[in-house]
Amino acid sequence: MEEREDCIALQCRQYSASCREFSVRCQPVQLRSLSAATCSVWLAAYWLFVLTQNSMVLSAAIFITLIGLIVYLHFVKIDQESLLVIASLGIQMTSSYASGKENTTFIEMSRVKDVVINEAIYMQKVIYYLCILLRDPLDPQSVSEVVPLFQQRPRTMESELPFPKGGCFRARVQAHCWVSVMKTAVL
Repeated sequence: MEEREDCIALQCRQYSASCREFSVRCQPVQLRSLSAATCSVWLAAYWLFVLTQNSMVLSAAIFITLIGLIVYLHFVKIDQESLLVIASLGIQMTSSYASGKENTTFIEMSRVKDVVINEAIYMQKVIYYLCILLRDPLDPQSVSEVVPLFQQRPRTMESELPFPKGGCFRARVQAHCWVSVMKTAVL
């Protein structure tokens, strides 16, 4: 099953009755936007060079642009996130960045207390996101940590008003569907 909304594609695979994988793939890096940003920084640096006649301005602009690009591709731009749920074993979360770097985290099923939809207020928006609540090892009735899933969101969900209007309500219904699918896979 695959759904597309804005620049994000959701893919659900069921390998067996107790093993499912959920993948969210974001649009790849656009060469046009990176080129435009690089050219604008370099044109501004060249303009400063013409005014000051200092070649360090050009060198600094090139250096800062390259470092910024490497940091963006290696730490910020996530291409794909996947969640592999094996009911008897645990949950493996993998984030793949544009540079090829991958972060993988494994959570044992015995540590999972529940799967919930959290709400966060950001500026004038309410953002809904899926979370796993982890049990506290000392007190099994309390929660020790909240682990957010799928850091990439469609732009349409980010830009909704805080009150339930059409799209926001639809995003909430989709999130509830996610929770029910996750709970059947996890619990």
